[in-house]
Amino acid sequence: MLGILEVLVFLCIIGYFFNKERAIDMVDIISNRVQEAYGSFRLPSVFGPGTDTQQNGGFSTYSMLKRFGEAGRRQRELNADIDRQRPQLGADDRRRHAIDILRVTTHAGEQYARANNPGSFDWGVWCPHLAQATRVRRFPYPQVAGAVLPDERVQEALDMAAKESINEKRAELGVAENDESFDEDSYYSKMLQNHERRAGKILIGMRSKISNLVLRITSWVLYKLLPCFMSGVAAHPAQVEMIKRAIEKHPDVPLIFLPLHRSHLDYIMVSFILLNNDIKCPLVAGGDNLRIPVFGSILRYDGAFFIKRKIDPLTGKKDHVYRAILHTYLQKCLTAGHNVEFFIEGGRTRTGKPCMPKSGILSVIVDAFNDKSISDALLVPVSINYEKLVDGNFVREQLGQKKIPESFASAASAIMKVLKARYGLMRIDFNEPFSLSELVKSLRKSDTAHNYTPEMRRLQHKPSSSSLFGTDVVQEEQDQRQLIDNIARHVVYDSARATSVMTTNALAFLLLNRFRDGAPLSILVEALDELRTVLSGVRDLGFTGASEDVIRYATDLLGPGLVTKEMRNGQLFIKPVVMLPNVIELSYYSNCLLPHFALESIVVTCASLLKREIERKANIDRHDHVEEVTVGRRALLEMCMEFAELLMYEFILCKPCQKLETVIENTLQDLCLREILLQPELVFTEEQTMASKLAYNLECDGLDVGDEELDDYFDEQHNSITGGRFGMDDDDTRIHFPAEKHCNRLVLQSVLAPFSNTYSAVASSLHQLLDGNSIVESEFIRLCIKEISTRVELGDCKYGESISTDTVRNCLKVFQKRSYIEITNNNGVRLVSLQAPYDTMAELQSIVQQVHIFVPV
Repeated sequence: MLGILEVLVFLCIIGYFFNKERAIDMVDIISNRVQEAYGSFRLPSVFGPGTDTQQNGGFSTYSMLKRFGEAGRRQRELNADIDRQRPQLGADDRRRHAIDILRVTTHAGEQYARANNPGSFDWGVWCPHLAQATRVRRFPYPQVAGAVLPDERVQEALDMAAKESINEKRAELGVAENDESFDEDSYYSKMLQNHERRAGKILIGMRSKISNLVLRITSWVLYKLLPCFMSGVAAHPAQVEMIKRAIEKHPDVPLIFLPLHRSHLDYIMVSFILLNNDIKCPLVAGGDNLRIPVFGSILRYDGAFFIKRKIDPLTGKKDHVYRAILHTYLQKCLTAGHNVEFFIEGGRTRTGKPCMPKSGILSVIVDAFNDKSISDALLVPVSINYEKLVDGNFVREQLGQKKIPESFASAASAIMKVLKARYGLMRIDFNEPFSLSELVKSLRKSDTAHNYTPEMRRLQHKPSSSSLFGTDVVQEEQDQRQLIDNIARHVVYDSARATSVMTTNALAFLLLNRFRDGAPLSILVEALDELRTVLSGVRDLGFTGASEDVIRYATDLLGPGLVTKEMRNGQLFIKPVVMLPNVIELSYYSNCLLPHFALESIVVTCASLLKREIERKANIDRHDHVEEVTVGRRALLEMCMEFAELLMYEFILCKPCQKLETVIENTLQDLCLREILLQPELVFTEEQTMASKLAYNLECDGLDVGDEELDDYFDEQHNSITGGRFGMDDDDTRIHFPAEKHCNRLVLQSVLAPFSNTYSAVASSLHQLLDGNSIVESEFIRLCIKEISTRVELGDCKYGESISTDTVRNCLKVFQKRSYIEITNNNGVRLVSLQAPYDTMAELQSIVQQVHIFVPV
């Protein structure tokens, strides 16, 4: 019987690997290996003529390896379905300074053989991936789990938990504290043993078993599997060298890798790159939802340690034992010399834009630094992006449906599905490491860390006191939590700015914000050229080459479900699929560019709304250009601050060490330089300037003010009047709207329009809470989603991507911070209710009006 099963398994494997298409691919790979071994001819590198492919990891093509006499195969390729073709971008269509790490073997290949074994046979030429996996550097990975339970912190938590159990038992029995009928000592011993057993189970489920052997095996498997569904994994060699130099400079300091989280593939890819560049792999924090049979064990031996996605019980009671074990385990790992990797956002982004940071694990690292467990730590923000997301999409969750939990069957099914598809290029960027000690010192000395302007105090982000990973294990003081939150926001801000813009991001952004009804290919090419010019020098583009080829490539990669193409009047016409739920998935790729355009969208949206309000009050026909309508600069800046406050949980608009008001002013100036808005410089005559000085002189008459002070004041006043940077507060300074840039302003308004429409719908849904009505939070979110969906169906909202549970949750956080609503925990059930004095219809109408004002017409 066992033999029959073995035969069946063997036949299944043969059938999988030797189907028609895969057999052809395998012949190509064998041909490539033969070519590498004998070097009869070289593939031209896409990074420049004459550059060795093995050295720089160029994105090679198999077109030169096709066997002679394969006319039949060429015919099959011509007849293949166009929607399944994935055109590969050539030399000019890939990042020149990045390499494909899947085609780089630093410890194997012809170049390695010539450098290390000249004149002798090297088996690594024939099997470069196997040789690479076996020759990477070994590192010590000490196991620290045995030192966790005896730690003083854990013992104190066990004692506290046992005493809490005693108090709960007394309350259950109705026994007074001094009642000797209750044997407290024996019950304490019993509860202490129970908590100790639970602590042991927690530690066993949490700990990592990172292994050099399993890391090498995983590396070899990834070398073989990733090319099956990805065209490449791009990374900068200079960034890896930057990390190596930081390690040489700080050899005893742990590295803390902080990636933005997009896919389950993120867990292993950072380790894969570090391993193959002889850098010590980190321990990776993963949610316990990934602790599934087989795959969970593989991740554990690859460095993952698993933590609960919700630290405390549903009742809101703190789990002191779990928190102490997590805190102690991390500290022991850091002091033992382990590097650590965790996702600063907590979970994967469901919208495509960065999420607000969770400060839990970061707080443990800062605590380890404060108590001198570690002398310092190097924080390394990591940006990861995909041309097409391997995980599929998050449409179900955005529509308000429950997430399907991970299981062995679902993971195996997903892997088989992924291997049969094409997902384009993956890009990983390592940002410059920065010292935790220097950052803490800088933030503590920064004026904006403690001395906020009134506007900054209003916009100050409330630091998380309980995150996904449990934060308030460390220090409960507000200033310490604020410091940790500032560090986390700094990391997310830097990572978002460093995230490479992929082909699909650029195309989706243009289609949803500029060409929602579609456009001919020639028009899209011009728009992409313009976008690349705007992003040049500010954001890294994950592609190069002709814009026409980029658009064709991205269109085919996204597929007909998201982007359609047809011939109209002899031209290729490309149109986004804006019907539900497809548009939600397409917006995921577009939202990657939101952090870059968010500030510009805020300024332009507020300027246009003020202009519309002036026109309405003056009863001016918009099509009548007899009198130009302008808006005051001071009123515009104030409205921008209000809009930014409304979106405070959507975007991190500036670094913690910056003032948002200053950043908005700079954005306005940049828009004026690009002539999207205009701010004419006021020119005053000499008589007007002297009159202003005389007026102030009369005002100061009789005061004890020196001539030098008066001269300084006059100079400042002159700068203020004539357009000094910080002196243009008066509404005499007007903002103009150039007619030729009207389309540009419409595009920028549409960037944040889906969010303002969602917030407006949530505000309108608050009437469900009148008359003292309390609704379960999840049910209220469904009501909000229903309200938005109704508006989309009726045409009141043209943005289907406004349907987003993440945006609804962020809106509720804003309303809770403003004390419009109250969210309470009643035996583990979160209830939403209105808070006085906003529990009347009149107040609700005021709230709706305050939010709806930011919805562009």
